[in-house]
Amino acid sequence: MAPALMVRILSPAKINLFLRITRRRADGYHNLFSLMCRVSLFDEICLRPAKAPVRLKCSDPALPRDASNLAVRAALLFFEASGRAEGVEITLLKRIPIAAGLGGGSSNAASVLMGLNHASGSPFSRRQLQRLARRLGADVPFFICETPALASGIGDILEPCPNLPMFHIILICPPFAVSTVAVYRRLNLRLTNCPKRLTKARFKEEGFDPGRHLCNDLEPVTQAMHPEIAAVKRRLLGCGALGALMTGSGGCVFGLFGTADDARNAASALAMPAGWRLFSVELMTGPVALIRDP
Repeated sequence: MAPALMVRILSPAKINLFLRITRRRADGYHNLFSLMCRVSLFDEICLRPAKAPVRLKCSDPALPRDASNLAVRAALLFFEASGRAEGVEITLLKRIPIAAGLGGGSSNAASVLMGLNHASGSPFSRRQLQRLARRLGADVPFFICETPALASGIGDILEPCPNLPMFHIILICPPFAVSTVAVYRRLNLRLTNCPKRLTKARFKEEGFDPGRHLCNDLEPVTQAMHPEIAAVKRRLLGCGALGALMTGSGGCVFGLFGTADDARNAASALAMPAGWRLFSVELMTGPVALIRDP
């Protein structure tokens, strides 16, 4: 039996307002401490009942359509966990730049889990969906959260952080992809640790402030590979951003602005490097209805 409904889901990007890498683990992964936030840049996913197990259509021909795609793996995992021999056709309209530090693939996986759960009568709670999501990747459980979150462990231990101030954001994304594996391979914690000594207790006491908290331990590594990132940060700061930072392993850079007018004026004034793309977005600081029944 296939899912009973056709479902549309908005699949948001994320940024890291800070990202500290705390240690390398014996299993090769890295522990981290990060403030992760969804932003209003969306892929769009449509789920339709199908006889075949899982079929993916995608607007970006560069993305795989087999089980190496996290969206396909998410659907297969949902059907396995629910004990149903079902099928679904996934149509994915890509707007989030790929391999840019915005978590698009992880978001797509989480959106498929939530969409199939909705279409199937919600057999799993949000917490149960997050446990499933951990099997797909460290970032995937975050996208099932309804608020920003403090992430620790390998990124899969999440604590809601709902009271962030609202910022208007300019995202500037490069024409090149950045390999997360290559960035972590080059990471030397003794050389690249951010001088801002962020701890969970200190953050909770102070609240978020761009001047005190914006930092990313991966930024110097990616900047060494792509010096253009530093130049884009300087342009954002020169246009009045309260702070600017690379997100994730890069290479997207964001600038935070206090008002929509400030962000709009900066977007108009910015001279973009050839091939770079600009998006004006907002932080998603609370629950947003992402599932849209047709």
